[in-house]
Amino acid sequence: MEGVIDVVTRDLLSADGALDWTVTEFVRVVDARLPARVFLRHCPELKHATCATSNGTPVHLQLLGSDPEALAANAVHAEALGARQVDLNFGCPAKTVNRHDGGASLLRDPERVYRVVRAVHEALTPLGIDVTAKVRLGFDDKQLALACAEAAEAGGAASLVVHARTRREGYRPPAHWEWIGRIRARLTIPVIANGDIWTLEDYWKARTLSGCTDVMLGRGMLADPWLARRIKHWQRTGEHLPETPWAARAEVLTAYAQRMRMHLPEKIVVSLLKQWLNQMRGRDDEAARRFTALRRRTELQAFLDGLTPVMQDDISSRQGIAIGMND
Repeated sequence: MEGVIDVVTRDLLSADGALDWTVTEFVRVVDARLPARVFLRHCPELKHATCATSNGTPVHLQLLGSDPEALAANAVHAEALGARQVDLNFGCPAKTVNRHDGGASLLRDPERVYRVVRAVHEALTPLGIDVTAKVRLGFDDKQLALACAEAAEAGGAASLVVHARTRREGYRPPAHWEWIGRIRARLTIPVIANGDIWTLEDYWKARTLSGCTDVMLGRGMLADPWLARRIKHWQRTGEHLPETPWAARAEVLTAYAQRMRMHLPEKIVVSLLKQWLNQMRGRDDEAARRFTALRRRTELQAFLDGLTPVMQDDISSRQGIAIGMND
């Protein structure tokens, strides 16, 4: 989710209160303690006493690196700045990150996973802060999936998010949720399932095959901003919310643009909107039509106008969103 889940996105997607917590984009740690401005750029929520979004959803600060001592020092610095939860990224599949010994590259050696988690755990425990971790099922294959998960637990991770694919598999379907179940059966700490959860039905399959109580949502929340709300509503009532109307999607995109244009050039804001709309179009026909119509637009106002023309289907959608929000 690098370059996607910034502070504005976190705030918008958590506004309905359906998310239990959110995670920042990773802060890259090499071999030195980073200045405060780096942490605040990735996590402006540190300025608030609770390190939460505007509606009170907790924000966990994520670190990525391979040097145990440097990560421990930066975790302590983050706590001093206001972090209330520190997460370690062992899952990033990006080639550049992996070439520089970060993210999923550590999954080739469970002992390295252990040393990193242990160092951060020992540094944060006296401060009353937990360390959590996110992994994949391996780098090239799944042979070390269980060993890496056990190493994270042995190092002191309070919980573990598992993306149900290897680094080699990237984001290609399918997600191997049953493998998360093997990991969950071996650990005593909470295991959280992640990967290819786009719909309520995917959520139920992921829970069933993994045996996990909780899931982490990534690209699915960009594709459907109501996904967490949909899941929570079903948990409470057993009922299915109607499909997320286009008006709701357009409202999120427009709010994002209005806030981002305050500190970014309009062309960059348009590029970010296209990136988000591209995530939506694979799961929504109207989003796909709008993307096709707008993909060559470069002026922000013209792009926003193309998101919300006054059409009969939009009027119906607005009626649908009012009912859904009252639920």
